Amino acid sequence: MPVEFISATHTTPTTEATAGGRRSGFDVEYTRRFVHALDDAGFDWTLVAYGSPTADSAQIAQFVVNNSERVKPMLAHRPGFVFPTLAAKAFAAIDLIGRGRLGIHIISGGNDAEQRREGDYSTKEERYERSDEFIQILRRVWTEEGPISFAGKYYKFEEFAADIRPYAGTIPISVGGSSDAAYRVGGEQGDIFGLWGEPLAETAQQIKAVNAYADAAGRPHPRIWVSFRPIVAPTDELAWEKAHAILAQAKQNAAAGTLGRYRPSVGGRPQNVGSQRLLEVAERGELHDRALWTPLVTATGAGGSTTALVGSYETVAQALLDYADIGCELLSIRGWDPLNDAIDYGRYVLPLVRQELARRPGTPVPARAGG
Repeated sequence: MPVEFISATHTTPTTEATAGGRRSGFDVEYTRRFVHALDDAGFDWTLVAYGSPTADSAQIAQFVVNNSERVKPMLAHRPGFVFPTLAAKAFAAIDLIGRGRLGIHIISGGNDAEQRREGDYSTKEERYERSDEFIQILRRVWTEEGPISFAGKYYKFEEFAADIRPYAGTIPISVGGSSDAAYRVGGEQGDIFGLWGEPLAETAQQIKAVNAYADAAGRPHPRIWVSFRPIVAPTDELAWEKAHAILAQAKQNAAAGTLGRYRPSVGGRPQNVGSQRLLEVAERGELHDRALWTPLVTATGAGGSTTALVGSYETVAQALLDYADIGCELLSIRGWDPLNDAIDYGRYVLPLVRQELARRPGTPVPARAGG
C-alpha cells in the first residue's frame, strides 16, 4: 500500500494558537473552502473529529463527500450512543454517495468526564470491550448475507438484515489510542491504527505492541497512522521564528482560558494515556529526533495531537520520511493556521515526500501529486 496523507477537517478558522483562541461551531463556507483546499493539495484523507460539543461527525463527513472529488473523510465515531446496526447503515450510505470514499475511526474514549457529558458512565475497560463488539457488528452487517443475530455483553439483537452495503463491500476501520486496551482492539480488529506523534523509538514500540496483538489473532498488521502539527517555512530559521510565535499565542490563550471547550486544565494531568505519554515526552526535552518539538504539548495541556515537526519544507519532509521508514503508512499533518497550512503542505511538503518515495525501488506511491 502507498504512503498516504491525512489532514483534519476544520469547521472554523481557529485553533489553540490563533488570536482569541479556539472557537467551536460549524462555519459552512469556511469548511467548504477548507475541503476544496485539501482536494487541491493532494491529501488522501481528512479526519472528521468527534467531541461532545462539536457538530455530528457523520453529517460533517457527508459534507466532505459532497464538497470534494478525491479526499476521503475518516469519520471518527464514539461507540455507545448510536446502535451499531443503525450506524452501519448510515456509514454505508455515506460511502455509497462518495463511491468508496469513507473510513471509520473508532474512538473508545479515554476521559470519563467527557463520556458522561453524553450520558455514558461505563469504565474505560468496558468502553474498549464495547468497541470490540461494535466493530464486529459493523463488519457483519456490511458483509454477511441474510438476517444476522448478535448476543454480546453490550449489544443484542435478532434477525437484522440491511438492504444497503458499502460501495466496495466494506469500509476500512481505524482504531486509535495509546493504552494496552487500545493496542488489543486495534491489533485484533483494526485495518488501521492511529497514534499521536511521539519520538521514533516510542512510536516503534507502540507499533510493535499493536502488531503483537494482530499476530496473536492471526490477522494482518494494521496500517499505522501517526499524527503531527507541523510548522514549516522556506528555511529552518524562519520556521523556528514561526514556532515560537505560535507557542507565545498558545500560552496567551491558555492564560485567558480560550484553548477550546472541554480542554483539560493545563496545570492538571489528563486521564487518557495518549495525553499522558505526550506530556512525559515533553518533560524529557523540547526537541527529539530530527524535528519533533514538544513545548506546544505542555502549553495546551496535551488535549490532542499537539507535537510539532518544525523546520524548512525539506527538513519536515525528511522527518516524515523517518516515520515512514519505521512503518507508518499514513502521515497525518494539520496545522495551527488550518487553511493556510494545508495549502503550504500541499505545495511544498507532500510533493517532496512523494518524490523521495518514488525514487525508492519497490515503494508504491499515489499517481497524483496534488495541486
